[in-house]
Amino acid sequence: MKNLACGCPGSNVRTIEKKETAETAATGRLESELRQWPTQLHLVPPSAPWLQNAHLLIAADCAPFAYAEFHRDFIKGRVLVNACPKLDETSNYVAKLTAMLQQNDIQSVTVTIMEVPCCRGLAMMAQQAVAASGKDIPLEIAILGVDGERRS
Repeated sequence: MKNLACGCPGSNVRTIEKKETAETAATGRLESELRQWPTQLHLVPPSAPWLQNAHLLIAADCAPFAYAEFHRDFIKGRVLVNACPKLDETSNYVAKLTAMLQQNDIQSVTVTIMEVPCCRGLAMMAQQAVAASGKDIPLEIAILGVDGERRS
């Protein structure tokens, strides 16, 4: 585990291994698709081992709350980083995302943003990072409505 300078145990890089249990199947409860920690972009080091060969999901903080099937439709099979382009200090986000893309063999990037104007900044940062990485990485931007519907 790699610790960040703050020393907070919640910042430790972890891989989450999940196994479906008979109880889960019997109750019909959904399992979390999250397979790594941390997720907050400020806390994820570009050297995190689970970034290697990953399909990267960059999610606006509000997206999982608005879109009910977020785990199944977006997190499943991807590595998640999340951020808020309106409330976060984003000055380093393009550089951090670029480093993640350059230091790892990222297979694809999916960005989930809300339909509100302030969320467009997250998509723009992802586009800039992909361009700055010098790699040909497929990029998809999914726009989610505040009503819980997928717009694109």
